[in-house]
Amino acid sequence: MRVLLQRVRKSRVSVEGKTIAEIGRGYLILLGIGCQDGEEQARYLVDKITHLRIWEDDQGKLNRSLLEMGGEAIVVSQFTLYADTIKGRRPSFSDAAPHDIAKPLVDRFADILRGRGIPTQTGEFGAHMMVEIDNDGPVTIWFER
Repeated sequence: MRVLLQRVRKSRVSVEGKTIAEIGRGYLILLGIGCQDGEEQARYLVDKITHLRIWEDDQGKLNRSLLEMGGEAIVVSQFTLYADTIKGRRPSFSDAAPHDIAKPLVDRFADILRGRGIPTQTGEFGAHMMVEIDNDGPVTIWFER
């Protein structure tokens, strides 16, 4: 499982001109599911993400978590995080999980975030989405499990 997390001041996801998810301060989570991934990886990464201290405290130090600052999240399925570009000029996505494995796990990941107290919205699995990101910092962090 791969996550590209961006700390945002705001973010919005739209499909065919219609907004389907929108948050203020929080995380935009681009989530890639691999063929061998399961709930164990999802729980581990959600725990890391919810307690990651990358928000400023009163002294300006990155010392507060998303839970502490009351932020929100958008989870967007992103199979292209599994792009293999070693050979040729066209990426291979053979390590990305197929739809029947990936979609339920993306949904479960979002549910686990909600269960940890993070208001969480999602993109639309398999759709062509427009993702607006107002990256704060910028702070962008890569996770893999």
